[in-house]
Amino acid sequence: MTSLRLLPLLHALLILYIHLSNQLETNKIPPSLCIGHPGTPGTPGVHGSPGQPGRDGRDGRDAPPGEKGQQGDKGYQGETGMRGLTGDKGDPGEKGERGQPGECAVAPKSAFSAKLSEGRSLPLTVGDAVHFDKILLNEQGDYNRETGRFTCRVPGVYYFAVHATVYRASLQFDLMKNGHTVASYFQFYGNWSKPASLSGGSLLHLIPGDQVWVQMALSEYNGIYSSTKTDSTFTGFLVYSDWKNSAVFA
Repeated sequence: MTSLRLLPLLHALLILYIHLSNQLETNKIPPSLCIGHPGTPGTPGVHGSPGQPGRDGRDGRDAPPGEKGQQGDKGYQGETGMRGLTGDKGDPGEKGERGQPGECAVAPKSAFSAKLSEGRSLPLTVGDAVHFDKILLNEQGDYNRETGRFTCRVPGVYYFAVHATVYRASLQFDLMKNGHTVASYFQFYGNWSKPASLSGGSLLHLIPGDQVWVQMALSEYNGIYSSTKTDSTFTGFLVYSDWKNSAVFA
């Protein structure tokens, strides 16, 4: 009895099965039959292993230069470093050209001294140079006893001194430079029984070629004298030379 009741139900299920099978074959399943209920979330999967490195990309083209940036602020000065080690000695340099000749290291010299011969008196006329003919010193040969004149070779400042013995007449003489009187000296004779003396000197600046001598000033004042006991002398010497303006004589 129960089986008979189930037959209609089985028949209906069979028809439904056939109907659904036809729809599956013809791919005409109703959309309402395809939607299911959301499933329960699954458990997280296991982390995968690292993948292989990717291939290198192709080089890109060079970009055009960018614009110049603004100058940055000046940095602080750093601390002074430690002094380095002394370097090796360099190779000798090339020999330089020969320099100009320098001034002589030896000081220039010029000096003389001469006197009248013993027992010789000179009744000279005005303008005559006194010839101090007996040479005491004349190493450079700047004094000429034949003319009684000193000729300058070394420029500079000189000192000249005259010491004259006056006897039996008054005496006046001049110290001359290039024909001009630079100093005059006079001694009056007062009928003394013994000789007197007259001395004088002067500093002169000379250049090469200048001449200096002693000259009678008045013809009647010519009492210059020399003997074994007294002399009349003419002396001159270089005080200092003009180093920078001329050649130097040793």
